[in-house]
Amino acid sequence: MTKPIRKAVLPVAGLGTRFLPATKAVPKEMLTVVDRPVVQHVIDEAREAGIEHFIFVTGRGKSVIEDHFDMAYELEDTLQRRGKKKEYEALMADLPKAGETSFTRQQAPLGLGHAVWCARDIVGDEPFAVLLPDMITMACGAKKSRCLAQAVEAHEKHGGNIIAVEEVQPSETHQYGIVAIGKDYGASFEIAGMVEKPPQGTAPSNWMISGRYILNPEIFALLAQGKKGAGGEIQLTDAMIELARQQSFHGVRFDGRTYDTGSKLGFLAANIAFGLAHPEVGGPFRAEIAKHLT
Repeated sequence: MTKPIRKAVLPVAGLGTRFLPATKAVPKEMLTVVDRPVVQHVIDEAREAGIEHFIFVTGRGKSVIEDHFDMAYELEDTLQRRGKKKEYEALMADLPKAGETSFTRQQAPLGLGHAVWCARDIVGDEPFAVLLPDMITMACGAKKSRCLAQAVEAHEKHGGNIIAVEEVQPSETHQYGIVAIGKDYGASFEIAGMVEKPPQGTAPSNWMISGRYILNPEIFALLAQGKKGAGGEIQLTDAMIELARQQSFHGVRFDGRTYDTGSKLGFLAANIAFGLAHPEVGGPFRAEIAKHLT
């Protein structure tokens, strides 16, 4: 029987240089997609998947993220006194319960693998999820659930380690971590190998490693070795390649859409997609877009 996935690590220490000057004083994770910060969309997805404890790996200038997931007494009092019941209830619905969030610092930008390693003592000896906060997902396939819930479902079936993957054009495989496909189960498959940014024409498939992972705690011992990979940083993919020599890895083909809000185009696309799906502004927004396309 596999252990349930209760904890999720969110590496939120990045500088967001691709969005300067917008991110000079505002963390990129707090930029809004419609009316919710990017990081709140990621937490929504994690909650849907059954996550109970959210571990944020932060850096300098990211205290506003901690404030976002804390009580805001003056605001809450003002909303109540002004009779804004709907707004108050929405605020309370997003508020984590006591003890559901933890924050730890990554003092230096040493890579994604190092950021995950910083959460080792909080995670402890149990499998855990990793959600890259730049990536937000939308359920638009037959499963009607977002990416992490589909990964958790695959973990319940296969155990071991799970990586969410997405299909890219063969001409783009050199830009991503790519997996090799072993025994195929349809929605999921055994990962027969992984390679980080293979030279064009050498990729074992066109399925890229996406921004959702379920990993066993043995990954921490490998990350602790501090081996530097691409960009001189401690890469999570390198540690996963090493762990795959000891444990099973399965890929899950995400049935839905992912938006990379760390890029300007992805951020704008996310606002369009979530704006059109918004119950309050979706209709008027569609009409507004049509005006600009005529």
